[in-house]
Amino acid sequence: MSTLPRLPRWRRETAALLRLSLPICGAQLAQSGMSAADVIMSGRASATDLAAVSVGASLWVPVMLLMTGTLMGLTPLVAHQMGAGRPQHVRAKVHQALWVALAFGCLAALTLGLGSGLVFRWMQVPTAVAALATDYLGAVAWGIPAIALYQALRAFSDGMHHTRPALWISLIGLAVNVPSNYLLIYGGPGLVDLLGSGVPAPLQHLPALGALGCGIATAVSMWSMCLGMAWYTRRSRAYAPVVIWTAPTAPRLREIGELLYIGLPIGLAIFFEVTLFTVITLLVAYLGEVTVAAHQIALNVTSILFMLPLSLSMALTVRVSNRMGAGDLVDARFVAWNGVAVGLLLALFNCAVLWLLARPIVTLYSADSAVQSLALSLILLAMLFQVSDSLQVNLAGALRGYKDTRVVMGITLIAYWVIGLGVGHTVGRGMTGIPELGIYGYWIGLNAGLTAAALMLGWRLLIKGRTSRQVAHDGGKSTAGA
Repeated sequence: MSTLPRLPRWRRETAALLRLSLPICGAQLAQSGMSAADVIMSGRASATDLAAVSVGASLWVPVMLLMTGTLMGLTPLVAHQMGAGRPQHVRAKVHQALWVALAFGCLAALTLGLGSGLVFRWMQVPTAVAALATDYLGAVAWGIPAIALYQALRAFSDGMHHTRPALWISLIGLAVNVPSNYLLIYGGPGLVDLLGSGVPAPLQHLPALGALGCGIATAVSMWSMCLGMAWYTRRSRAYAPVVIWTAPTAPRLREIGELLYIGLPIGLAIFFEVTLFTVITLLVAYLGEVTVAAHQIALNVTSILFMLPLSLSMALTVRVSNRMGAGDLVDARFVAWNGVAVGLLLALFNCAVLWLLARPIVTLYSADSAVQSLALSLILLAMLFQVSDSLQVNLAGALRGYKDTRVVMGITLIAYWVIGLGVGHTVGRGMTGIPELGIYGYWIGLNAGLTAAALMLGWRLLIKGRTSRQVAHDGGKSTAGA
């Protein structure tokens, strides 16, 4: 009796990895779309509103990423338990993550709502911009606990191998954000301009709130995502093995400590990377408006493409954790390196996209020929670090699947802040014997930092793989001897 040949192992694993990562990528792009909508729509209100939203976002986005990155530590914990066939242990871990999310969210909201004025004075932000930015942050702060709870539920869902719900919920958030922005930023007159005389009379008299309206719309979209994910995880049969919406588990310090032990280094690593780009933007400001504009365009384009390897990295964490939970250390090693290889192919795809589409993409951002020319040269320089950037993020994702998050945090801190910023600032500003390369020097520094991160993380994953292989080999001997 003949049977059809099975697909090669690498093809089966790659297909499983892509099924997980593509919805994650869609969710990340939808959330990026919300940020883009905020910038575009507040910019149409006034330059001051745009500046207020940009300055305010520079405070709350890094805080949010630190918080949500920490809660990502729940994903390998859930995937590990599911791989080990212990779904009954997942419920308590999710409840502890929700307690942490609630505490972090409320603390972050209070900090942003009460402390932003002091930060703006310290940063010497113009008075008009600071006033609007304070109002904007005060509104956004109401949504911070919601996005923390949403992230905890999303991490649970991802760990269960259900990544599509995050995509649909993120699209709901985007669908709420855009019309809310229009209604609250531009008010009744904006609605009349858009829809004509068919607008109901009460809505025609809504005030145009500008940056404050943008903050309210952001908070509303955050709560819509939180409530949507809560409803889905309660109603969907996909989560049947784990019933989390029953009597809550009381806070348990040991399990909260386990989550923070794994998750806090993830949050800090993300925070280090985000703040590095913020600092570089501030350091190149002396080079003038054309340089800053070109720098921001190049960063934005490369950041959008980075969503592909980033999503793959998040899926890779789930796959490796699942194999580790099942006790299959050899398969975990294969899954990790297969994912890194897929990430390398994605990097080559990104390079091809940049080579073919850089010029038409740049023209969408600016009509200034000087800005276009400089942005194009920076984007072509960014092609050099596509490989190292994709490798480092997927190597980090694999290591997080091994729960090896503290070493990843240390490596990224050294690679980004010591090597990347050190080389960039030295070459960018110049010193004795080293010519001043300006903005190109800082981008060379980014290349150096990302390459160093890829090399160090690759070395760490090799060690992890060898250790796992040795443990599996020794375990096999012990079993045979028994």
